Amino acid sequence: MAAVTATLAEYCATLDFAALPAEVQQRTRFLVLDLVGNIVRGRHDAESTPPLLNAVRALGLAAGNSAVLGDSARYTPAGAALLNGALAHSLDFDDTHAAGTLHPGAPVIPAALAAAEMVGANGRTVLSAIVAGYEVTCRLALALPGGDHYDRGYHPTATCGAFGAAAAAARVFGLDAKGVQDAFGIALSQAAGSLQFLANGAWTKRFQVGWSAMNGLAAASLAREGFRGAAEAFEGKAGFLRAYAPNPIPERALQGLGTEFELMQTAVKPYPSCRYGHAGIDAAIALRAEHGLKPEEIEAVTMGLPNKGMLLVGAPLAYKQNPQNVVDGQFSGPFVVSCGLAYGHMGWDSYALLQDPAVRSLLPKVDCVEDPEVQALFPTYMAGKLTVKARGQVFTQLVKVAKGEPENFLTEAELRAKFHGLADAVLGPDRAAQLADAVIGLERAGDVNGLMRLAAPMMAARLAGE
Repeated sequence: MAAVTATLAEYCATLDFAALPAEVQQRTRFLVLDLVGNIVRGRHDAESTPPLLNAVRALGLAAGNSAVLGDSARYTPAGAALLNGALAHSLDFDDTHAAGTLHPGAPVIPAALAAAEMVGANGRTVLSAIVAGYEVTCRLALALPGGDHYDRGYHPTATCGAFGAAAAAARVFGLDAKGVQDAFGIALSQAAGSLQFLANGAWTKRFQVGWSAMNGLAAASLAREGFRGAAEAFEGKAGFLRAYAPNPIPERALQGLGTEFELMQTAVKPYPSCRYGHAGIDAAIALRAEHGLKPEEIEAVTMGLPNKGMLLVGAPLAYKQNPQNVVDGQFSGPFVVSCGLAYGHMGWDSYALLQDPAVRSLLPKVDCVEDPEVQALFPTYMAGKLTVKARGQVFTQLVKVAKGEPENFLTEAELRAKFHGLADAVLGPDRAAQLADAVIGLERAGDVNGLMRLAAPMMAARLAGE
């Protein structure tokens, strides 16, 4: 089996942001901006945040000097990594890597920021670490591969993300290749994450991603102090690839390493829901606009999905047609399509429509099926097809490349608009704009302290009652 662990460790230890192609540098900054906005808003709007904060305080993780974005308080480094990682994933608005079926930014970026605050790392080092973390996370998912991993009930954002977080923190700490290998070996003991949250809309999906960010930071911190990690963490007999999937393809983790960037294959979400539903939302909004469709005119809707999409947003149909909470809505193809058809948009505020009469009237009319044409495009494309029967006619829209995918990526203006839509309510427009500028200019920063301060609300009173 290929020396996956040693090769990835050497890559991470020596990666220099300044030597990367310009388009990779720009995309990295954009991905950080996207995630920061998610964290800031998730700190205040996610229903799982108050009990998570209370638990962090009870565990003694709220007495430190590390920042949680969108929060005026300070936490320990472990607490900050845990909270920022969980908050990044709490709105289900964070970036996605289709082929790996995961969200790389949520575990990686919080670990890099927490490590940077620990050692006073400069912006270029942090960005180097983030690229390393994305590559490790996504490449491990490709090697499992992610679909087989999902079939075993694992959540790859949390499992693969623990190693990406370890890579990012290790790069910030300046560990050599041996140190990064140790960090990987230590993270191996902690890689966990279950899809069982789908059974009842549990908040564990968010928590386990934050936990992976904290695990990666802990692994790199132990390695930094000379703690020995397991050798061959990825390719070993009891290593990650063999233990977590039935038929791994290790060479995929190294294919094109250093010249091809999985980070560039990462999409951002224009809608705060499971990515498998986004092509359907695009189609719903387009059909509504083109034909002037009204909810009361719609007789039936068929949402065509790939098989992995059916697992997450399409089945069991009766459950997906009756979402009762935000997590249910995030993983309900019928709900997100109904929002698009009824109102022509799907944003974070759309979850206030869970009991909306127009949306409720459409939900039982939306069927979800595995579509052969869509399946043939997967996993290269997270495509979707929507067929709407209305006015005695049939309207169909196939969306091959959903908005936000690498081939249809958001512009900087669109990314900033999404960011302001999330951060302005917490920070105010002026401070949010300053924060966005700080993220885009991170490469020139001597440390991350200025950025982290800008992400704290000016008024501590903003946090009252939480």
